[in-house]
Amino acid sequence: MSDAERENDGQRFDRLPETGDDRLVPGRASREEVVDWWTTRFGLPHETFDDVTLWEKGAGKIWAFGGSVVDPIAVEGLGMTLLRTRQEHWKPTTNAVQRFGREATRNVVDLDDEAAARFVDGQDQELDWDGDWGYLIAAHDLAGGREPIGVGLYLHGELRSTVPKGRR
Repeated sequence: MSDAERENDGQRFDRLPETGDDRLVPGRASREEVVDWWTTRFGLPHETFDDVTLWEKGAGKIWAFGGSVVDPIAVEGLGMTLLRTRQEHWKPTTNAVQRFGREATRNVVDLDDEAAARFVDGQDQELDWDGDWGYLIAAHDLAGGREPIGVGLYLHGELRSTVPKGRR
C-alpha cells in the first residue's frame, strides 16, 4: 500500500474499510462503525445498509451509494451524503434521514402540524422531549404514516432545526 493510499484525499472517494481493524487511513470511520451508529442511535435494522456501499470524500463526509464502483474513484459525487464524521458528534444529513428514517424506532420526535411547519421553516422551538439529547429525526404524520422531515438538534429543552436554507 502506497503512502498516498494511507492518506485522506479530499478529491477522491475511498470505500470505507469493513471494520476498524481494516482501517488504513487514520480517523476514517469503518462501515461497521457507521452502520452500528445508525442502528444504535435511531434503531434502524442492521440490514438497512446491506445493498449500499459507503464512501468517504473529504474530511469525514460519508456517502451512500446503491451500487459498487472501482475504489478509489475521483468523481464529484457518488450517491448521496449520509453522515458527517470526524467531529465530536456525528451528524446525519437531511437526505439520509428522509431516505432511511422511516424505519427508525429511536430518537424520533413526532411534530404536530404547527411544530412541523415551524421546523421546516428553520425555526428553533421549545419542546418537551424525554428522549436523548443530540441529533434527532424530526417527523410528521403525513397521509396516515410517519414521514421524516429532517434532522433536528435537541439541547436544553429546545429543538433546533437544521433544515438547509435551500430546502425550506
